[in-house]
Amino acid sequence: MSAYLCYFRFKSIRHLETGYQTNRSLYRAAFALSVFTIVYNLAEGAISTFFGYEDEALTLFGFGLDSFIETISALGVAHMIIRIRQNPNSSRDRFEITALKITGYSFYALCALLALMATMRVIDGKQPESTFWGIVVSSVSIAVMLLIIYWKTLLGKKLYSSPLVADANCAKVCVYMSIVLLISSFLYEQFGIPYVDIAGTGGLIYFSIKEGRECFDKAKGIATCNCSEVEGTPSCG
Repeated sequence: MSAYLCYFRFKSIRHLETGYQTNRSLYRAAFALSVFTIVYNLAEGAISTFFGYEDEALTLFGFGLDSFIETISALGVAHMIIRIRQNPNSSRDRFEITALKITGYSFYALCALLALMATMRVIDGKQPESTFWGIVVSSVSIAVMLLIIYWKTLLGKKLYSSPLVADANCAKVCVYMSIVLLISSFLYEQFGIPYVDIAGTGGLIYFSIKEGRECFDKAKGIATCNCSEVEGTPSCG
């Protein structure tokens, strides 16, 4: 009987150790994904703003500025992963709340800037020289973001982490913005429809306002992006 108890205890310890190692690997993967997201957003922002400025394509230029703002958000997510790895039940700390507020204000500032630039374009009657790079950037962005969302959701569910799943859900708006860029760029490049680039900018403004509002809601602790859909993890911390 004593030997059986010892064997059972040994198996239990080995099971706990295996689970701990698995969680560590999953958190490392989640952190690596967040670092990739940061690097990708920086590259996307640089490429988009450069070609958007060169071709006078306002939607592409605004999309690039949005990518830089998303980098701030991604830094907060990387910090969040470190925090919940150390203590899964902890709440957002000052760094994350500050990052959310900065991101929120940045989105609102972007909306104001794009609205001003769009108004000036309408008054001047300027049209983009080309929107070819908008098609390229948006196509790549849609593919990459869908993969990021897939892996974030998978890792979040494996870790039973609602914050990670919520972040994946919130990232869907990036796909929507990429679709706006793709449609407006394609329509102008293929058919030369006047002011379709301005309409695309309006779409970016709409989604940027939505993202800014969500950032401030998160900073206040208000649940967003279906954060409670992982069973057993009611907190969105």
